Amino acid sequence: MDIITKLNEALLEQEFSTGGELSALLGKYKQIASNYAQIENSIAVLSDMKSNVSYLFYGGTAERLGLEKRNRSKTISSIWEEDIFSRIHPDDLLQKHLLELRFFYFMKSLPVDERMDYYIASRLRMRDGSGVYIPILHRMFYIAGQSDGSAWLALCLYNLSPDTPIHGIFNSVNGNRVKSEDQPTDDILSTREKEVLRLIDRGRMSKEIASDLSISINTVNRHRQNILEKLHVNNSIEACRIAKHLNLI
Repeated sequence: MDIITKLNEALLEQEFSTGGELSALLGKYKQIASNYAQIENSIAVLSDMKSNVSYLFYGGTAERLGLEKRNRSKTISSIWEEDIFSRIHPDDLLQKHLLELRFFYFMKSLPVDERMDYYIASRLRMRDGSGVYIPILHRMFYIAGQSDGSAWLALCLYNLSPDTPIHGIFNSVNGNRVKSEDQPTDDILSTREKEVLRLIDRGRMSKEIASDLSISINTVNRHRQNILEKLHVNNSIEACRIAKHLNLI
């Protein structure tokens, strides 16, 4: 999906510092991920954006889904765990990545020292070993960054879930859910870009948009390109979909 591709690029193309201290910290967070798998019976995925590597630790949830035996682990050369994604209902997978995109924008808007206070949570449908969809609670944390604001490590947890709807960004300190209208996403697009995107969503062509807004076609095309780049998508259909999800239009 375009969302995955562009979010992947945004995460992997960050500027990362180098130094021996990162190796020591990575060992610490790998142990934390392993502990989650053991204590909560989670599937714990620690993703290293600097190296484009993920470390997977399997608890009882992995056995229930028919993915792997508990107490096992593996390393993959990607920050995306395709074996897990293939079990998620397609509609839920799209919503999962849209929420992760919102979370990335939200996280980048926060002071560095507050970013670990927030996580996302959603209820997914995932196929078990017999092909039946069962409810799974997914949580994601940015657990380590760098002083320049780059997001270095992310931790995803998958647990068997009670049949209770849950979807959003949460503060782990006070338990509050961040309301969509409170998220600082409104400034992602300029006022003019929003106007252009609304007209695109109504099916208007560039020539018609230029006439409606009394601007040149070149200006419209420049706005189109800026919109795609800011929303990390490849086409106008995806741009409209994400913009609506972010309450931009």
